[in-house]
Amino acid sequence: MDRDVLVVGESLVDIVRPAEGGDLEYPGGSAANVAVALARLERPVRFATSFGDDAHGRMLRAHLEKAGVALAVDPGSLTRTSTALATIAPDGSASYEFDLEWQLNGTDALGPGAVAVHACSLGAVVQPGADVVLELLTRMRTTATVTYDVNARPAITGTGPETVESVERVVAVSDIVKASDEDLQALYPGQPIAEVADRLRSLGARAVVVTRGPDGAVWFGHRGTIDVGSVAVEVADTIGAGDTFGAALIDALWTHDLLGARRRGALGQIGPDVVRRLLAHAVKAAAVTVSRPGADPPYRSELS
Repeated sequence: MDRDVLVVGESLVDIVRPAEGGDLEYPGGSAANVAVALARLERPVRFATSFGDDAHGRMLRAHLEKAGVALAVDPGSLTRTSTALATIAPDGSASYEFDLEWQLNGTDALGPGAVAVHACSLGAVVQPGADVVLELLTRMRTTATVTYDVNARPAITGTGPETVESVERVVAVSDIVKASDEDLQALYPGQPIAEVADRLRSLGARAVVVTRGPDGAVWFGHRGTIDVGSVAVEVADTIGAGDTFGAALIDALWTHDLLGARRRGALGQIGPDVVRRLLAHAVKAAAVTVSRPGADPPYRSELS
């Protein structure tokens, strides 16, 4: 495939426990959600991930195949498929307990061809897979834009200096960094978000995008700060909202011919009008996801 997006990271099954009780199971994982969202937005996407040869793994494989996501490597490197117990509060927010196993095989065979490479969340910082992810991003950035969604999971990684160091290693090879305000508050407690964004940009990121839940999103770039408000919807839950936002942001960057290493310089010089269009597209897509249960991102036809 000559031009596609390579997503790298974890797949798992979300065991969702609503406030009213009764567990439900959904295929998910931050990276898997991004891959599915991109496929539903009609972008060609390959996915480097891993899961077990078990019932949950078969659920994930069927989910990815149905969406049209191509597996970039053999995912069968785990003894069991990871899970996340997501407990839903009355306001739709989710808290997580993870049963995670993460490693990644076969990435040495991945050659150029991707216009963008996306990493996120646990896959970028949990060992032993994290070192493989970092090597892959470093190698692929010679031809591709690198995007990174911090998507912190303190319940597994903690928020101390070692976790921050792991995050910043990935930031240093990334072009666009996305994080929620909660991510940044957890990793850099007490520091204003604008100062943290400046720190991440000083490490090499062309732009930092911070999502703020019902308050929309803000872009921190060389040409200033741009805010875009949220879209009002009735919230079912917030599972997959940030992942959908990240996928839709990549989709919008592709629409504006801003992906690929040759466009790296242009990323730092995007004008305010284009930034607003990028963020508005991502916010609109995320709003669809929060309006329905589980990580269920929109199809392109739903955003037209």
